[in-house]
Amino acid sequence: MPDVRLASPRGRWILLTTVLGSSMAMLDSTVVNVALPRIGRDLDADLAVLQWTVNAYLLTLAGLILLGGSLGDHYGRRKVFVIGVVWFAAASLLCGLAPNAGVLIAARALQGVGGALLTPGSLALIQASFHHDDRGRAVGLWSGFGGIGAAVGPFLGGWLVDGPGWRWVFLLNVPLAVVCVPVALRHVPESDGRPVRAGAAADAAGTSAGVAAGAGKGRPHGRRHAPFDVLGAFLGALALALVTYALIEAPGGSTGVVSGAAVAGLAAGAAFVVVERRSPDPMLPLDIFASRQFTAVNLVTLCVYAAFGGFFFLSAVQLQVVVGWSALGAGTALLPTTVLMLLLSARSGELAEHIGPRIPLTVGPLLCAAGMLLMLRVGPGASYAADVLPAVLVLGCGMVTLVAPLTATVLASVDVARAGVASGVNNAAARAAGLVAVAALPLLTGMSAEAYRSAGAFDEAFGRAMVLCAAVLVVGAVLAFATVRRPAPDCRRPECRTHGSVLAPPLEGERAKGRLTLGDG
Repeated sequence: MPDVRLASPRGRWILLTTVLGSSMAMLDSTVVNVALPRIGRDLDADLAVLQWTVNAYLLTLAGLILLGGSLGDHYGRRKVFVIGVVWFAAASLLCGLAPNAGVLIAARALQGVGGALLTPGSLALIQASFHHDDRGRAVGLWSGFGGIGAAVGPFLGGWLVDGPGWRWVFLLNVPLAVVCVPVALRHVPESDGRPVRAGAAADAAGTSAGVAAGAGKGRPHGRRHAPFDVLGAFLGALALALVTYALIEAPGGSTGVVSGAAVAGLAAGAAFVVVERRSPDPMLPLDIFASRQFTAVNLVTLCVYAAFGGFFFLSAVQLQVVVGWSALGAGTALLPTTVLMLLLSARSGELAEHIGPRIPLTVGPLLCAAGMLLMLRVGPGASYAADVLPAVLVLGCGMVTLVAPLTATVLASVDVARAGVASGVNNAAARAAGLVAVAALPLLTGMSAEAYRSAGAFDEAFGRAMVLCAAVLVVGAVLAFATVRRPAPDCRRPECRTHGSVLAPPLEGERAKGRLTLGDG
């Protein structure tokens, strides 16, 4: 049984390690958008390169995060977490030193692999290490400090871009890793998972949270683990990669190549479904979608996070290219959304428990849609107080209203033993939605390869993009109103009460009889 107490020196070291690790990935998810215009100018890159700079990371992260947690259960959570931190830092160093766009994109893809290892691993270490009486508070502190990291990201990214340069947005991860890794090796106990049954790979991704029988004593011998669903992970990532390529390259690429990539991507997606259906231990157990509410809430998730992904990709560029602000000004302008989530997400979850999730999941997307339509006022000569701040505040209020109830409804829509897989699928769906939105919006809005170099051209396309994002959010609101129902009173409720990420919902693990376990199916 895990027995580390939060108030002990070892408990504080574990918390520090996991916060540092998760903050690396959290920072990168928020700071890179602010750096995009400067990256494009310095590397003489077109819009497609900027899209790939964002999407190469999201592609490998979304495609592999369902697999990443299970590696920790098999080989040891601390070991895989440390590998993830080192991998992420090495890829970040390569990003910072990239001599051209091709190397930068490849390094960003490698960063996503590291993120898929450390993101589920950071919370899994907390859940596998702390005494059950302290686990809830430890998770809350981890979530809160991680949210602060997300809030600092745009401000810090803007300051770095305007000061030492955009490369330091990536190089910043290296000193964080230098602190994180020795602390993890010295103070964090090793643990692995219990025997894994079908679907546990995805449960592990939902935080890889099992209580190791030998926590702190190395990995116990004689334990049987389910085989890794490597084929499923490969086909899922391949499908996302090919569809993304087709969407990004469609405006200027060869029609035959683009069409071939699109067809191949759809075929890979179909093959992924077949493999997952037939596999005895699938990365994504498809029977979880037998819950109509779970399926419906994930459709709402796709709508909501597609709009968020498109908004945060384009708005930082709009504020710099069209409005004429510095990178620091653009990053700081978007800060209220994260601050509002940090301050109010826990209260929003409490409200949803009293009134049910249907109203928050309907009103929240509508508020977000209103915020994006208010962004139509943000053009040349825009004022922060009169134009940008109202839009960002309305958007932030909408995000506060919907994110906590969304996570709670996902967990409540499946059996408590499958909360981990439900959370992992929902988190991966959100990231995949953002990936597709970043690839598709420039195509759908007629944004040319050089649009970000022209204030007028980008402004026109940005306006069309905000209308599209608002429309997708309205679709999500209608879906929520038509499908979401009040959960049973004894359902599983989220452990992460405070959340600050704007690009994905929080991960959750399993909890039963006062302890956390792997989902046993």
